[in-house]
Amino acid sequence: MRYYIIAGEASGDLHASNFVKALTHLDNDAEIRGWGGERMQQAGVKLVHHYRETAFMGLWEVIKNIRKISSLLAECKKDVLKFKPDIVVLVDYPGFNLRIAQWAKKNNFKTCYYISPKLWAWNEKRVHTIIKCVDLMLCIFPFEVDFYKKYNYEVKFVGHPLIDALSETNSLKVSKDKIALLPGSRKQEIESMAPLFALIAEKYYSEKFVLAGISSLEKKMYSKFNRKNIEIIWDDTHAVLKQSKAAIVNSGTATLEAALFNVPQMVCYKTSKLTYAIAKRLVKVKWISPVNLVLNREAVKEFIQDDCNSGTLESELKSLLNNEVHRTNILNDYAELKMLLGGKGASMKAAKAVINFVEYGNQKLNSNIE
Repeated sequence: MRYYIIAGEASGDLHASNFVKALTHLDNDAEIRGWGGERMQQAGVKLVHHYRETAFMGLWEVIKNIRKISSLLAECKKDVLKFKPDIVVLVDYPGFNLRIAQWAKKNNFKTCYYISPKLWAWNEKRVHTIIKCVDLMLCIFPFEVDFYKKYNYEVKFVGHPLIDALSETNSLKVSKDKIALLPGSRKQEIESMAPLFALIAEKYYSEKFVLAGISSLEKKMYSKFNRKNIEIIWDDTHAVLKQSKAAIVNSGTATLEAALFNVPQMVCYKTSKLTYAIAKRLVKVKWISPVNLVLNREAVKEFIQDDCNSGTLESELKSLLNNEVHRTNILNDYAELKMLLGGKGASMKAAKAVINFVEYGNQKLNSNIE
């Protein structure tokens, strides 16, 4: 069968690559083309565009690049038509992928969305687009099933793919004596967090810090991290977390990675004033970290916009390093989180669901995919 897969950032590339590995294990004749990154390419995807060309964060960045985004959408549609896949698999990245889903449905392509857009957080009305355009929705958070049930839309909870991605790496033991700095995978995130993270490292000059860098971005973006006590590890967040006793994490998938590696953490978020003002009016959830969202409580501290400053981060880092009660409470919450995320096998369940859907349609959706 032919599969067309679209992922628009580093986390999507990771999850899509593991999905592809499961897919090719089940379907020896699979032909896979798509948009993503190195991991997808290494897993066997014929890559059309790298996500560094397609990742735009924040309202202003989207406005500035609207012509480029329109051009990329047109190119993607043309490429899908030429490839003629049996199914289009969309991985997160809703700004781009929901438009492709609408177009694909009109052009009679089967569609699967793997890793639901965060409709429960903001812009819930997009659920109507999904109901019309997405044939198969595969969710990675348990609470998403109840969200879609409100709209009488059947989805499949397959579990969180990070558990599979980390299980092998996490089994290897190393000394945990450093502090992880995870500023994000997008240019805007790194530019926003670099001065602040570097300042914290200066204040904790006796500690060793290790930073997760993205080599596909310009190396000069990391120049502000040039400190004697900061080591940069490129393209391997897991290696960073494996050797860390605490972490300062930009919001997103990395917060889950830190939790699954049992690294006590704080969560940061800082963006432009315009983007934040708009987001504050639209976002409906209490927390920004997936850890807190799944647990439905503040298990890890969140520092957002003006609260994300050197004073608050320095204070919380002191607590993460020295307050054993605080550390133990976080680790206990992590244990509960892992149970709620559904255990191992998410990538394989997702691959089986897609293959069964292409072959049999909705009537076979819930059979033989465990």
